[in-house]
Amino acid sequence: MAARSWLESLRGAKKTAVVQEGQRKVHYLFPDGREMVEEYEVSSDQLTVRKWKQNNTLGAPGQWQFEVGEAFSRAVGSLEQQLIQESSSNPIFTRKDTKMSFQWRVRNLPYPKKVYSTTIELDERCCVVRTSNKKYYKKFNIPDMDRCRLPLDSSALSFTHANNTLIITYQKPTEILQLEQEVLRELKKMKVAEDGDVECKTQ
Repeated sequence: MAARSWLESLRGAKKTAVVQEGQRKVHYLFPDGREMVEEYEVSSDQLTVRKWKQNNTLGAPGQWQFEVGEAFSRAVGSLEQQLIQESSSNPIFTRKDTKMSFQWRVRNLPYPKKVYSTTIELDERCCVVRTSNKKYYKKFNIPDMDRCRLPLDSSALSFTHANNTLIITYQKPTEILQLEQEVLRELKKMKVAEDGDVECKTQ
């Protein structure tokens, strides 16, 4: 089963963990050189960040790519970053999951709810959001579903709109919920450093 294969991949990675400012931060280094960082709220075990980095074709370190969360959602960045973030009126697409669903938010979309539609393209294994006024169009996949090779289900996809933000929700299938529980059990077995004093490694 693909979900089991992904779990084994996580178990086989080199891992370091630290608890800092109420967040459990776990760094994974995979045999192929890819790195993944996940952050969980200690109080709720809710995943707040998942980001990836791999070397480019010349072997130089690449930039962090956010799968869950966003670069500016954490500590205050540079003044330039703040100005860009605050002054931008372009739609901003980010993923912020809940316990039971994958969830994406598209900020700066002022149009009424009736203009939006969400569909699934089964052949391309992606979700599509579009507006009838042709003002916004976005294709995106669900990496968790791809890693576990699970089929997408149109009935699991829904959306709502409030405060200029489109919220798209995909209900997690049972296989994903079970996988996430197993991953959490593995992480809680790890020794973690408090407040970032030391990072403890485990296999």
